[in-house]
Amino acid sequence: MPALASPEPYIIGLTLTGVLIALVAWLPLALKRLPLSLPILCIAIGVAIFLLPSVSLRPLPLSYPEITERFAEFVVIIALMGAGLKLDRLFSWRRWSVTWRLLAITMPLSIAAITAIGGWFLGLSWIAALLLGACLAPTDPVLAADVQVGPPKTGEEDEVRFGLTSEAGLNDGLAFPFVNLAIALAISASTGEAWFQDWLTHSVLWEIGIGIAGGWAIGWIFGWLTFKVPSETKLAKTGDGLIAIAATFVSYGLTEMLDCYGFLAVFVTALTLRRSHHHHDFHHDMHDITEQVERLAMMVLLILFGGALVSGMLRTLQWQDAVAAVAIILVVRPVAGLIGLTRFPADRSEKLTLAFFGIRGVGSFYYLAYALNHAPFAEAERLWAIIGLVALLSILLHGLTVTPIMRMLDRQQGRDPDGDDAPPPPGLKGPAVESS
Repeated sequence: MPALASPEPYIIGLTLTGVLIALVAWLPLALKRLPLSLPILCIAIGVAIFLLPSVSLRPLPLSYPEITERFAEFVVIIALMGAGLKLDRLFSWRRWSVTWRLLAITMPLSIAAITAIGGWFLGLSWIAALLLGACLAPTDPVLAADVQVGPPKTGEEDEVRFGLTSEAGLNDGLAFPFVNLAIALAISASTGEAWFQDWLTHSVLWEIGIGIAGGWAIGWIFGWLTFKVPSETKLAKTGDGLIAIAATFVSYGLTEMLDCYGFLAVFVTALTLRRSHHHHDFHHDMHDITEQVERLAMMVLLILFGGALVSGMLRTLQWQDAVAAVAIILVVRPVAGLIGLTRFPADRSEKLTLAFFGIRGVGSFYYLAYALNHAPFAEAERLWAIIGLVALLSILLHGLTVTPIMRMLDRQQGRDPDGDDAPPPPGLKGPAVESS
């Protein structure tokens, strides 16, 4: 019998891709009742792969700055579209009051507290400390999927799931002014150029205002094309959920061409598209495709993150950095969250859950990569180490606690976490899928 030839890298890659896609489809169901999360398993897979002697690639973000920025950007914008499409609650200032509290109070407090920790405790320059705060304050729309609402039309969202979903959708865009502030200060420190007027008028007023307006306009156009045009040419007639991916790319691309916040625009586009025909079943198709693409891309990114961890991403950490990372996860976000929710009409258990699950991850990776690609920061390697550690701790701590905490919260509020009306985990359309 002839000896088997060594498989080509292409064949190995094809096989591993098939395994990864199978895991994307199967793991959410397998993990439904376990105190374990998909991101934890992805990181473990990445660690195992990149510890193999035959694997020479070292996926450190500083070694691949452009790829890191663009890949994280891609995952976030897909997640933002999915988050906007699955929100059932109609937009209003009163109904979204939990969102405004988390955005207007909790996030600025978090940025201020993390900046203070970075400057006074970690000894970073104040500009780098501000960048650290801006990167770590927002709740991540990608890794927070387990605490978000279910697919469209699965029932009225509880306050916790709605609050965390809407916060994650909007705070990525609203954190960007602080990232741009750190960039402006870093450039000014090296060139002496004035920064305040341009930052205020462009990075705050223009980019937020046009981001919202542009996102609404593109969402209205796609909503009209999908649901309102004559019946024979409605995009909804195709049954092809890829329309959501098209809307994502068009919204992000056009608004970025206008030099405004594409993240904010994509989420507003998703909300507007959902409201164009609120109860149409086609929203399920659009949400399903965005969620599948998001989970596949997220798994690849986290496998690479696991590889970065064993390739030396954390080697510059100091003991103060580890203390600060724990404080950011266990003190800063929970305290800022509870302050933001003061006098909010919700049970204490709901407030504690909202305050605790400020998950950090892919969004933080994008902000740091973006900033380092646009301005000089001497502490770049240490910033990556700190943010990598915070993301790792968040993935582990929140991933291990999310299932038992959310199930306990459901029971306290009279919902059966295993019942037909329970919010399904990411990747599942609901209990009916299992019984069909």
